[in-house]
Amino acid sequence: MLTIQQIKADPQLIIDRLAVKGFDAKEPIARILTLDNDRRTAQLENDSLAAEQNKLAASIGALMKQGKREEAEEAKKQVAALKEAQKLASTRLAAAEDETREILLSVPNIPCEAVPAGLTAADNVVEKTGGPMPELGDDALPHWDLAKKYNLIDFDLGVKITGAGFPVYIGKGARLQRALIQFFLDEAGKAGYTEIEPPYVVNEASGYGTGQLPDKEGQMYLVNEDRLYLIPTAEVPVTNLYRDVIIPADKLPIKNCAYSACFRREAGSYGKDVRGLNRLHQFDKVEIVRIEKPEDSYAALEEMKDHVQGLLDKLGLPWHILRLCGGDMSFTSAITFDFEVWSAAQKRWLEVSSVSNFETYQANRLKCRFRGADKKTQLCHTLNGSALALPRIVAAILEDFQTPEGIVVPECLRPYTHFDIID
Repeated sequence: MLTIQQIKADPQLIIDRLAVKGFDAKEPIARILTLDNDRRTAQLENDSLAAEQNKLAASIGALMKQGKREEAEEAKKQVAALKEAQKLASTRLAAAEDETREILLSVPNIPCEAVPAGLTAADNVVEKTGGPMPELGDDALPHWDLAKKYNLIDFDLGVKITGAGFPVYIGKGARLQRALIQFFLDEAGKAGYTEIEPPYVVNEASGYGTGQLPDKEGQMYLVNEDRLYLIPTAEVPVTNLYRDVIIPADKLPIKNCAYSACFRREAGSYGKDVRGLNRLHQFDKVEIVRIEKPEDSYAALEEMKDHVQGLLDKLGLPWHILRLCGGDMSFTSAITFDFEVWSAAQKRWLEVSSVSNFETYQANRLKCRFRGADKKTQLCHTLNGSALALPRIVAAILEDFQTPEGIVVPECLRPYTHFDIID
């Protein structure tokens, strides 16, 4: 979340930048500033009353020794009255702090200056394009037909045992999934990321730490009895490793990667855009997460983009990179780049990765800080990216590499699949 210092330093700038995300911040920012004044007034009153109490309390013993019992009793009454007044001041202080936090949790991160204006995906900017575009005949099949033809994925079985959006991978389909996961993890390891195997459920504090709560509560699966949430991405448990942690400056940057299953309710999703692997409730993903010093985070963002681009180049898939406009960005992001691959049979681009810098927004929620040489602490910058999400990668591989003989497996995956073609 934003810090009070950020808001007080230039409230109009905060309002103007949040307008790029389509968020009207005038009222919440004004209320936060009012509450901050209330909080400081209550704090000063609380401190003053405490000082008076201490002074009077110290005098009571001396008065009793001097035999001034009536004056001592009067001082005790004054101390009791001061305690009641302090209790009221403390209540006002706590109320101001609680309401301030509640409002701050509802205010999105401010987009950085490089984020283009716009409200929908149509306003996103294509940054870069690469990879060979496949040339398929008119008889090219979409991945859901190819999955059935070669017995790779059974969507109906998934509906039978769970529901729509939970496919069952079979035979070479399951092997292809596992090959992609191991390939992505191995490439992350080569790039200096330390692998983490996180839990697949998190508590509410973790959801608040990375910003899924309260913003995306309706999109998460909840284990009711235990108030635990199934993770929508490994970003949540991995980033929360550093919640309430002060990191020595010489331990930065921290680079982690993690494979996990991901669970998203995707409420309201329907139509052709969700057919097959296009949108699932459970899917596999390898995530990369970085904790950085503020001055290094944008160079780290470029490294992460290069890493994702390198994966797509090795897979031989056609891709482009989008710089998301303000209105298409997530609640917590300061800037986001989406990678999309070309689905040759569907003739459309499919998102396979989002790489984001959150600057201090998540770190402030997490209280993730580092201690510099001057012994002072400051908030870290947090970043994360998909490297990569599997379902649409699988869809693109099946569609783009289909031939009359079968589906050709990308060369980089063959040491993991132990087969060259799906036939």
